[in-house]
Amino acid sequence: MPELHSIDAIVLLDKPAGLSSNSALQQVKRLLGARKAGHGGSLDPLASGMLPICLGEATKLAGTMLTGRKCYQFRLHLGEETTTGDLEGEFLARQAVPSHTPQEVQAVLASFVGRGKQVPPMHSALRHQGKRLYELARRGLEVDRKPRLIEIDRFDLLAMEGHRLTLQVQCSKGTYIRTLGQDVAAALGTCGYIDDLRRLWVESFAADPMVTLDELQKLADNPDGLERWLLPLDRGIENWPRVDLDTEQARRMLDGQALDLPAGGEGEAAIRIYGPAGRFLGIAQRDAQGRITPRRLISSTRDRIATRAVTSA
Repeated sequence: MPELHSIDAIVLLDKPAGLSSNSALQQVKRLLGARKAGHGGSLDPLASGMLPICLGEATKLAGTMLTGRKCYQFRLHLGEETTTGDLEGEFLARQAVPSHTPQEVQAVLASFVGRGKQVPPMHSALRHQGKRLYELARRGLEVDRKPRLIEIDRFDLLAMEGHRLTLQVQCSKGTYIRTLGQDVAAALGTCGYIDDLRRLWVESFAADPMVTLDELQKLADNPDGLERWLLPLDRGIENWPRVDLDTEQARRMLDGQALDLPAGGEGEAAIRIYGPAGRFLGIAQRDAQGRITPRRLISSTRDRIATRAVTSA
C-alpha cells in the first residue's frame, strides 16, 4: 500500500458494473494513498459510469455534487418484470409487448419530460424508521413511500432492437432510473426491467473525461501521469457566484467569522470564496444584505493565508 498522504482533489471514476460505489471508493483511496475520501452520489452495483471521488479537503464539497442534474443511458427490456426493476432481482411475470414504431415510443418518452412525481422503489437506500428500504425489501416487507418531485429535461430513444429499447435521459437528483424504466414500460402497455445502466455525467462534469480503476492502477506510481485526472477542489462549483477577499478578510473568514460586504444587487446565494492569489477558501452563504457566512472551509489554506498575513505585516 502506498504511503498515506494528503491529496485535495476530485477524481471522476468510470465505475465498472458489478462493484459497489463504496468498494470503488476504497480502491481509489488505496491506489492513491489518500488519507480521506468520499463520493458524490452513489451508483447501484450493476450500474457503471461517472462516480465523482472527493479526496482530502474535497470531501467537504461532496454534498454539493448530489444536487446537480445527471445523464444516464440505459437499456429497457420490455415484456418481463423483476422484483428490483433490474437484473439483480427475481423474475415475477411476463406480459405481451404491443407493437410500437420508434415515433410512438419517442412520443411516450416526451410525455415524461418536465416536472413530475415518482414513488421511490423498495430496493433503494432511503430510510424508513431507521431501516434502509432495501433491507426491508429483502425480508419481503413493503411500506408506504411518499412520492417525490423529480424533473426530466430530455428523454430520447437511441435504438430499438426487438423488445429492447436503448434510452438516454437527463434528469434531476433523486430520480430512480429503474422506476422510470418500469413507468415507461407501463406507458407502452407492458412491463419491463433494466438490463444495462450507465451514468454518462454528473452536472458540472459533463465535458470531463473519466478514468478507470485499471488506468489508476497503472498511474499510481507515476505522479506526473496521474496529475491529469486530479481536478481542483472548486471544479464542480465553477458556475457559482465568486467573491474574492483580501488577506485580512480571508483570515477572518477562515476563523469562522462572517463578513459584511456590499450586496452588489446579487441577492441571496451560495457562493465560492477566494483569498489572495486566487486561492480557493471554500463555500459560503451570502444574504440579501451582503453578509457572508462560511459554510465549508478548506482548512489546508489556513496556514498559507496566515503566513501571507504575517509576511505582509
